[in-house]
Amino acid sequence: MAFEPKSKGEIADYVMLSAQLSSLIEISEGPKLGSVSRTADLPLERAGLYEHFLAGAVAIGPAVRETALRGIEAGEKKLEVSKIGIGRYIKQALQSVKRWHCAGDTHSGPVQLFIPLAAAAGKTFTEMGKMSLKDLRENVKLITLSTTPQDAVDVYEIMGIVCSPKELGHVRGECAAPDVYDKDAKRKLLEKGISLYDAMKACDWDDFCQEWVNGMRISFEIGYPTLMEMFEENQNINIATVHTFLIILSKFKSGDSCIARWVGLKETDDVSEAVKIGTEKAKWISNKARFILQLGGLKTKEGTEELRKLDEILQQGKGELYPATAADLTAASLFIAVLQGLRF
Repeated sequence: MAFEPKSKGEIADYVMLSAQLSSLIEISEGPKLGSVSRTADLPLERAGLYEHFLAGAVAIGPAVRETALRGIEAGEKKLEVSKIGIGRYIKQALQSVKRWHCAGDTHSGPVQLFIPLAAAAGKTFTEMGKMSLKDLRENVKLITLSTTPQDAVDVYEIMGIVCSPKELGHVRGECAAPDVYDKDAKRKLLEKGISLYDAMKACDWDDFCQEWVNGMRISFEIGYPTLMEMFEENQNINIATVHTFLIILSKFKSGDSCIARWVGLKETDDVSEAVKIGTEKAKWISNKARFILQLGGLKTKEGTEELRKLDEILQQGKGELYPATAADLTAASLFIAVLQGLRF
C-alpha cells in the first residue's frame, strides 16, 4: 500500500526509517565482495566490523529526518532550495556515525547520496501528496545543482576528518576544486564561489562524484529497476540486492573507481593518477561481475560458487579491493525502492 502522509512528522519519520532500513539491508547483503558482511569483517582502521556498520546505519537517522523536514519546507515554498543545507546535514550525519562507533569510515558514501535523496523525498511528498519516482529524481537534480559553497565547506570539513589522505589521495595540478586536505580549502571554496555541485563535478575521475552530479542516473535508471525486477522474480531481498550490486559493478567500463583509487594510491598520492594506475585491476573485477551474472549469480549453483570465490580473493585485500562505489549506489537504489513502497 502506498504511503499517504497525514503530517510533516509522518513524512520525516518515513524518510528516516527508509534510509536506515536501506542501509541495513545493503550492509547485510551477502556475499559482499571484499567488504564487511554478516560473515566477514575488515580492520578497524579501514572500515571495521559488521556491528560498526549496523551502528552507523542507525546513527544517520536524525540527520536524515531533519533533512526531510527541510525538504518539506522547500516543498511548501517556505525555504529556498539552495538554503536546505545539504552540506550541513551530511556533516551532521557523519559526525553522528563517528559518535556511535569506534571504527573507520563506514558511511561517507551512502550519506552523501541519502541526504539529497531525503530532502528530495520531503519535497516530493509535500508537493505531490505521495511518492513519485519522476518527481523524486527531478527534485534530486534540483537540490544537488542548487548547493552552495558553504555546503562544499561543510562536506570538505567532515571528509577531512572521517577519511585519511591514504584513502582519498590529494588533488595535484590543475583542478576546479581544491584538495580536501588543503589548509586554505575553506577560503578558496568561499572566495571562488565553488559549490558542492561544482566540487563534485571537478572530480571527473571519480564514479561516485559523477553519479552525484548526474542526478543519480545509475541509481535511478539501473539500480532501482534491477532491484525491483529481481525482487519480483525471486521474492528474496538478498538475491535482489546482490544482483543489483553486481549489475551496477558490471556497468563500470573502467571498473569501480574506488578500487582503482585505493590500488593506485600505493604508488602515488595524486588521486587522478592513482585512478589511472588502478584501472586495470578495477576492470578485472567488473569483468568478473559480468561473468558471475552470466552464470546466473545467486540464482544458480555455478554463479554462487564463482561469487564466493571472487569474494575470497577480494577479501585478501583487507578492504582495498572492495567495490565501494557500487555498494554506495546499491544503497541509494534500495533507498529509492523503499521510499517507493518496497516491502519484503
